[in-house]
Amino acid sequence: MINVNNDWQPLFDEEQVKPYYLALRQFLIGEYRSKTIYPPMHEIFTAFKLCPFAETKVIIVGQDPYHEEGQAMGLSFSVREGTDEPPSLRNIREEIRSEDVEQGDWSSDLSRWARQGVLLLNSTLTVQAHRAASHAGKGWEEFTNRAIIELGRDERPKVFMLWGSYARSKKTLIESRNHLILETVHPSPLSAYRGFFGCGHFKKCNDFLESTGQKRIIW
Repeated sequence: MINVNNDWQPLFDEEQVKPYYLALRQFLIGEYRSKTIYPPMHEIFTAFKLCPFAETKVIIVGQDPYHEEGQAMGLSFSVREGTDEPPSLRNIREEIRSEDVEQGDWSSDLSRWARQGVLLLNSTLTVQAHRAASHAGKGWEEFTNRAIIELGRDERPKVFMLWGSYARSKKTLIESRNHLILETVHPSPLSAYRGFFGCGHFKKCNDFLESTGQKRIIW
C-alpha cells in the first residue's frame, strides 16, 4: 500500500482497494519487471507527496509523463535539473518570462512550484519508454480524476490551469464555483503560437490568489 505521509492519504486508502486500482497495480508490477517504465517507481506519486491536499491552490493538468530517459520525475511538465528541457517546458518558461509576474531563478525541476502549493498532475502517472500514452486507459485516469473531483469540490479557492483539449476536458470534474479555471491551447510547439503565448495565465493566477487572501506563486 502506498503511503504519501500527508492529507492525501484518505483518498489513497479508498482508491487502492478498488478493483480498477488492484488491476492497475498488477499491470504495473508486470510492466516494471519486464520493460523500462518512467518515472522510477518511487517517484510515481511525487506530485501528491510534495503538495498536500490542504496546501494545494493551483492545479496544472498534464496528460502523460515524458517518455525519454531521465525526464519523467512524477510532476507534470517537469524534468530533472541538467536534463534538456522538452519543447513544452521551454514554451512555459518563455511565457512566464514575458509576463509581469513574480519569478525565481529558473529550473527545469518544478519541485519549487509544488512546494508552494502547485499540484503538477499528469492524468496518467506512468509510461513505457519511447511509447507515449502507452499506459493510458489502464486505470490511472480514474485515480487522477478522483483527485481533481475532490479538489474541485473543496470550497477553498483554487486555480485550475487547463492547457490543450485533453486537459480542458477535465473542466466538467470541477464542481465549486469558488475556483478560477484558466483554459488555453497546449504549450507544445504545435499549438503554443495559437494562444498559449500571451495567455497571461501566470499573472492571472497570482492576481486571483492574492484576491482570495493567498500567497502568490514565485514562478
